[in-house]
Amino acid sequence: MQTRFQPEALADPAMKASEAVIRKCVHCGFCTATCPTYVLMGDELDSPRGRIYLMKEMLENRQAPTAEVVKHVDRCLSCLSCMTTCPSGVNYMHLVDHARAYIHEHYERPRSEQLFRKLLAEILPHQRRFRMALVLAPLGKPFRSLLRGMPGLKPLAAMLDLAPNTTPAPVGANSALVPAAQGRIALLQGCAEPVLRPEFRAAAMRLLNRCGRDVIFAPGEGCCGALVHHMGREDDALVAARRNVDAWMVEIEGRGLDAIIVTASGCGTTIKNYGFMLRDDPAYAAKAERVSQLAMDISEYLASIALPPATVRGVTVAYHPACSLQHGQKVTDAPKRLLAEAGYTVQVPAEAHLCCGSAGTYNILQSEIADTLGARKGGHLDRLDADVVATGNVGCATQIARFSDMPIVHTVELLDWATGGPRPARLDHIQLGAETK
Repeated sequence: MQTRFQPEALADPAMKASEAVIRKCVHCGFCTATCPTYVLMGDELDSPRGRIYLMKEMLENRQAPTAEVVKHVDRCLSCLSCMTTCPSGVNYMHLVDHARAYIHEHYERPRSEQLFRKLLAEILPHQRRFRMALVLAPLGKPFRSLLRGMPGLKPLAAMLDLAPNTTPAPVGANSALVPAAQGRIALLQGCAEPVLRPEFRAAAMRLLNRCGRDVIFAPGEGCCGALVHHMGREDDALVAARRNVDAWMVEIEGRGLDAIIVTASGCGTTIKNYGFMLRDDPAYAAKAERVSQLAMDISEYLASIALPPATVRGVTVAYHPACSLQHGQKVTDAPKRLLAEAGYTVQVPAEAHLCCGSAGTYNILQSEIADTLGARKGGHLDRLDADVVATGNVGCATQIARFSDMPIVHTVELLDWATGGPRPARLDHIQLGAETK
């Protein structure tokens, strides 16, 4: 695609990077077939190609963002399915991330939107604040219908829809020291996952210890920054990235790390992008790239080592590939292969490439589109008539649980169970296919 950025604009590294992305686009339209919002609405401006045109015009001319441009950029899920489809190697992720940051800096949203987005940024990335919000959520649930009818408070109703009726109790996060360990890894503590589904991390630690790995939590590490990054709050995202790089570099330069393991694939995609995010920071560029190179999804890491013998047989698993894993990190085969090798029968739903509608804060800020996608995904999964749904991202698990009748667990929970760990708690009261044979 031809561009006409002025030289002074290209002096900005972010503009220069975006211009390079735009120039790669040959507007072939292959991306439209796999874009969830285009599939739903059929509007060219809600396709990656259409959004690239909008973002190009805005950035190239350094225009103040219009309400129309903001609407269509906000509707993007950042599922990155377009990047899997694109034959030209367009890095849509870097372009839309820059556009969001530009919009955050130059567009004045309605006051209610500003306040709610700030509220999300101040609560979701912080475990204690998020847990307190969930504890208080049942008090607001009876008022959801009223809130849904008030445009400025509609996202709050969506947030209450997503909140569990009871907040899960924290699960002990102690990792056993492994004599003669075969590796030392850091496990991301994260923000939302330990509050919503603490059993994910517990299963990962048990399995990694069983595989002979010492697991540590780096002091000072916290939210990866993905939630604020995708809202365009780039300064906040870079603060989070630098904090985590500092925390992990202490371990890397101390006793060393073989990998930084992530159980939430949305976080993994962002951490693997730290090198790009901090590329222009002379104090952090090299360190951030080193951290990005060490980051691995839990399934990606487990596929590279020997697992203990498996004992589970006759259980059918519907595998939901999270967009951040299959499109963002290009980890597609490992989770399915690990489950199959552990003795599970693995099925994949129709339209597995399409997003479930979670996408960080998307199912709060764009709840109508997210609900449509969630119902579509839940229907495809239920038609498989499996025993359990497995996924690799807490956002997907939370979203799909609203639209599917099946229990939903993390892939690592099933692998932990198959290799000597406890049966996942969400399966305790479910009769599985193996138990009827």
